[in-house]
Amino acid sequence: MEQNKEMTAQESLSLITETLNSNRKEITRRSGKYYILWGILLTFFSLLVYVLWKITDKSAWNCIWFAMPVIGFLLARLLSRKDADEQVQNDVSRITGGIWATFGVFACAVAAFTLAYSYVSDGALELGRTIRAMVSVASLTAEIVLLFGLAECACGVALKNWAIKIAGFVTGIGGLAIYYITGANEEQLFIFTFAGLMLIVTGLAIKHQYK
Repeated sequence: MEQNKEMTAQESLSLITETLNSNRKEITRRSGKYYILWGILLTFFSLLVYVLWKITDKSAWNCIWFAMPVIGFLLARLLSRKDADEQVQNDVSRITGGIWATFGVFACAVAAFTLAYSYVSDGALELGRTIRAMVSVASLTAEIVLLFGLAECACGVALKNWAIKIAGFVTGIGGLAIYYITGANEEQLFIFTFAGLMLIVTGLAIKHQYK
């Protein structure tokens, strides 16, 4: 009787583990198209803002970035409708969703704090304030891409997928390298171009892995 109970417990644990692994693979497979979608949008918007900034010499074109999440969420919504009846919802999907939500909160908080500090610092001339604001925006770009890479790595850990983990690491560290190479000018936007291309590569790798 005791041996039968022990075997039943082991079988139950094995079934739970198998189910989690199956769901994890399904979530990863479905995420491939979303990596490609956001990668294309990030690459397009970064190059668009770069070209406009380069031509006009006005950083105000960065306001265009606010259109990206609106367009992205609408397109993602359309993609999700296709397989809405087969969506996998479990602890793994909630963890990955929480990771990206946390990234969004931290990115917005860092952006708000950095920009606010650069404009309200006391005892600076207008020119000095402007230069400091430009440097702050450039460092903000590096900070956001580092947070982005960290979030992607964390998702790779949760999904147990090496392609996502490696892409996140390369995005974060590679973005910092581009920041130190380009400096505080419009070339800093190549950080986001690089991140977008890495997202596309990640999505293609996932599709190849689970085709």
